[in-house]
Order: sequence, then structure tokens, then C-alpha cells
Amino acid sequence: MSGNSATGSNRTIVVLGGTQGIGRELVAHLAAQGTTVYLSGRTMASAQKAVDEIGLGTRPLAVDLSEPTTIRDALAGVGPVDGLVICAIERDSNTIGDYDIAGAIRLVTLKLVGYTEAIHVLRDRFTPQASVVLFGGLAMQRPYPGSTTVSTVNGGVVGMVNSLATELAPVRINAIHPGIIGDSPYWEDKDNGHIIARTPLGRLVTMGEVVGAVEFMLTNGGVNAVNLAMDGGWLVK
Repeated sequence: MSGNSATGSNRTIVVLGGTQGIGRELVAHLAAQGTTVYLSGRTMASAQKAVDEIGLGTRPLAVDLSEPTTIRDALAGVGPVDGLVICAIERDSNTIGDYDIAGAIRLVTLKLVGYTEAIHVLRDRFTPQASVVLFGGLAMQRPYPGSTTVSTVNGGVVGMVNSLATELAPVRINAIHPGIIGDSPYWEDKDNGHIIARTPLGRLVTMGEVVGAVEFMLTNGGVNAVNLAMDGGWLVK
């Protein structure tokens, strides 16, 4: 297929963290193309609710990436995989002055150990043209008070991509690092004027644009070991 991964009804894609926000938008986009999509929530109830609302043949999974020893059993029913997208996140504000050890351990485990274990579990089910897309974030380059753990784990995603690009080969792995996404449920009601003023694009990136970037990384066979900032140029100002 000209170096590209399978598309549309030929694909099976697993989206870990697909019940809300960008993950949910991605699931709906892929499923509308006829892709078989497994979406996960932290509980089966949350995953089933999303499946019921999205429809289009989506399939639910209960996966808690912060409990990595449970991931193998949680993914046991998944067959051959053409794409894996891990966009599960947990927002954390954890300052050095008031350090929450339990919260920090949970986030580090979810993002670094959980992401890696999910890839490990599914590796033998990846098809020859499979692709993995991870979600990091720009707090690693634009830290803010309380972002120490978030900034650290997002930097860890960069290291994960660089390392696994060689270890997973020829399976490709890339990462998306979103900035502030203007129409996401978390950001749409906030005052983002000061961010827009510093963004060369003159507006914030949309969920649809992030979905388009994920689709590009899933399907373009020449894209590998890329950590892509999705911020409208915010980092240059």
C-alpha cells in the first residue's frame, strides 16, 4: 500500500483512553471510517457508556494503566492489532512545597510503566505494518508551578519513543505532544486569551487537528521516532 498502514475497514486499532476528550474524538473518527476500534476506560462501565454513545461497532475495554500488572488480562481478548494509540492521561498538580508522593507514583506508573506494559502485552499481536502513537504533552518544555511530575513523565515519553523505535522495528512508534487544545472539555471554558496572544497561529489547536495528526502517524509508513508538538507555534514565542 505504498508504504502505508492498513486503512478503514482493513484496520483494527486499540485506543487506550478513549472515553473522553481527544481520545473519544479519535475513536469516533476511526470508527466512522469502518475501522474496528477497541476503546478503553478505567472501568468497564465508563468504556461501555462511551461505546453505547459512539456506536459504529466500537468495542469496550477496562484498562487501568496505573495498575500495570492487570494490563495483560485486560487486553487478553484483543486479536491482531494494526494500530495502538495511548492517550490516557491523569491531570496532576504537585508542587515541591506540598509534594504528594502517592499522586506522583500513580502518574509516573500510569504514563511510563503502564504505557510500556501495554506495548509489551500487544507486541506479539502487532501486524507487520502496525504503528504506535503515544500522547505526551508540552509541559516538559513549558513547565508551570506544580507541573514537576507532569513535565518529567512527558519527557519520559520522548525517551520511550526514541528507545522503542529501535526495539519495536519494523513497527513504527511516534508521539503527539499537545499544548492547549481550545475545544477540549478541559480547556474550552477557560480564559486562554494570553496563550492565543503568544501563538503565531493566532488561535488554539483543535481536537480535530490533533486527530488528523494521529491519523497521519498511524498511516504514513515513513514517519517513525517523531515527537510532534501540536501547539500552533506557541513554543517559538
